[in-house]
Amino acid sequence: MSEKFEHRTEFIERPDDEVVTVKVIKGNDAFIEAALKDPVNIWNGTTLRLLGCLLLGCFCQTMNGFDGALFGGLTANKTFLSFFHGTSDGEWAAFNSAMYQIGGVCALPFVGPAIDTWGRRYGMMIGGYDAMIWTIIIGAIINATTLYNGSLPQLKGGRFILGFGVSIVSASGPIYVVETAHPSWRGVITAYCNTFWFVGAILASGAVRGGLNIAGNLSWQLPIWLQLFFPGLIVIFAWAIPESPRWLFVNNKRREATAMLTRWHGNGDPDSPWVKLELAEYDEYLNLNGADKRWWDYRALFSTRASRYRIACNCCFSIFAQWAGNGVLSYFLPAVLTTAGYTDSITQANINLGYSCFQFAFALFGAAFVDRVGRRPMMLYSMAGCCIVWIGMTASTSIFAASGDANGSAAKATVACIFLFGAVFSIGLTPLQALYPVEVLSFEMRAKGMAFSSLAVNVGGLLNQFAWPISLKAIGWHTYIIFVIWCAVQWTVFYFYLPETRRRTLEELDIIFEARNPVKESLKAHKVELALDGTVLASKEV
Repeated sequence: MSEKFEHRTEFIERPDDEVVTVKVIKGNDAFIEAALKDPVNIWNGTTLRLLGCLLLGCFCQTMNGFDGALFGGLTANKTFLSFFHGTSDGEWAAFNSAMYQIGGVCALPFVGPAIDTWGRRYGMMIGGYDAMIWTIIIGAIINATTLYNGSLPQLKGGRFILGFGVSIVSASGPIYVVETAHPSWRGVITAYCNTFWFVGAILASGAVRGGLNIAGNLSWQLPIWLQLFFPGLIVIFAWAIPESPRWLFVNNKRREATAMLTRWHGNGDPDSPWVKLELAEYDEYLNLNGADKRWWDYRALFSTRASRYRIACNCCFSIFAQWAGNGVLSYFLPAVLTTAGYTDSITQANINLGYSCFQFAFALFGAAFVDRVGRRPMMLYSMAGCCIVWIGMTASTSIFAASGDANGSAAKATVACIFLFGAVFSIGLTPLQALYPVEVLSFEMRAKGMAFSSLAVNVGGLLNQFAWPISLKAIGWHTYIIFVIWCAVQWTVFYFYLPETRRRTLEELDIIFEARNPVKESLKAHKVELALDGTVLASKEV
């Protein structure tokens, strides 16, 4: 899982007869030196235990994914729709689905202060402090117990509370992972973090599909009750994991931060190059009296040009990743399938489950390459691919609408385009959704900045929830033309404004964002002279 450097190597002898290697590398010199001197062994017991701790942060994304697939799947359940007198598209689907995003937006003032005040791991299980994580459990119970009174407002209220709690927890998880992971494989493990969204989506889709074989209201009540599982795991096991070393350091717990780094990043060696590098950078870059100590102070997000650029990159990527068209396929896939002639509940549920498994496989594949390929190439190629697939989707559904042959090639081409979209989106954008927005923020602005990221995601989600089901009902396949145009716009913004962040520690990214042109600065390569033990002897920009 350690860094793989792109370079050309030469062996030269200096006048003093010292043999060195010369490599052309993109990245920070100190990071490269530590990676070469102390490569990380993935099979080391300490490394495996740390991965187990980080897995709990990944479960925060699983919770979000479960709900994302759950409501969309339930709209294919005729018993569920009949019980609430609902439809799979139109205003009913829009309003009930959007209550989740509305709850997330209302949580904005609480996200940053909660994570900064009590720590990253406590942000994942705030039930230990102010019972916030239990809102997720309460929301699930409220939703499930609608069986006993058939209350549609109660269903909406449950989704609101779910959205409120998940907004805090889903911000805490990626922050914990990116700050606690070993720098050598921070990018890869945080990229895998967001793929756990599909673990929840697959479980939800499978539960919804299995529920269709059960008679009565239990067919939709059982999947809703399963929302309790992952919040329960987080509440139970978060007590046993280490706290973020950066949070410990800035909260005057240097001894605890040093001990954490020595044990988990240095494999018990206080003289490890990684431990020395991280502590030196904490001393240089982390503000011990920053705005993260004041729950009301959001000035760090906007006080300098670099901070404004950072929060703009954070929110831009967060919201654009919601507007590539994935929202309509995640939440309203049954309605999309209806435009292609697939109206049977079992068929829609099978496709929904298969789609989640398909996306998960491609997301895992893409996450493995975030450090080898880089963030920018992945987001650019994926967004371009989404644009092309939507062209095909528009063409196939328009042909079906004209012919009306549900069993014809146009209907099958539509389903193929849905799966192609899932592939290109999952490879390049899904792994970055939990990684890139966290990376671009400095520590002082990270928790409150992720609250803005959550706001951007939920605002983008609100458009998905309100606009697309109504649009699908009103204009059908013409909706997809919007995605063709908008994906092209998003690609342009990504290309000109979003910098590369790989092969640097989180603190070293300050250099990029303080540059006049962050994108250009992030793409610079260096010609580095290395001693045989991996020490950087000289570095020159090329």
